[in-house]
Amino acid sequence: QLQLVESGGGLVQSGGSLRLSCAASTTLDYYAIGWFRQAPGKGREGVSCISGSGDSTTKHADSVKGRFTISRDNAKNTVYLQMNSLKPEDTAIYYCAALLLRRCSSLSPSSENILTSWGQGTQVTVSS
Repeated sequence: QLQLVESGGGLVQSGGSLRLSCAASTTLDYYAIGWFRQAPGKGREGVSCISGSGDSTTKHADSVKGRFTISRDNAKNTVYLQMNSLKPEDTAIYYCAALLLRRCSSLSPSSENILTSWGQGTQVTVSS
């Protein structure tokens, strides 16, 4: 069963950068992977996703376009989220999940879009 573990979070000043990692317990290249986040007192929202290998499709939420980049290293069974120009409103717990469809077409965090269980996530805190 595919399991994903998030890492790379931390405390950073506004304008800074972080790179999050989503490591898989098995071969990851077939799966589309999404990054999601949940801020205190808010619901979980989709941030970015990347399609399975062979499909270059990526998708980003409007709030992170131009600042966040998603990529994958299939040799390491890892998907990365490079976050630049971070803002205080990016503060949240960040989660990754495999998507039901091989193509990244939706950033919905609903069970209709998500294949894997939610992990513990990684905390990102951006100070002003």
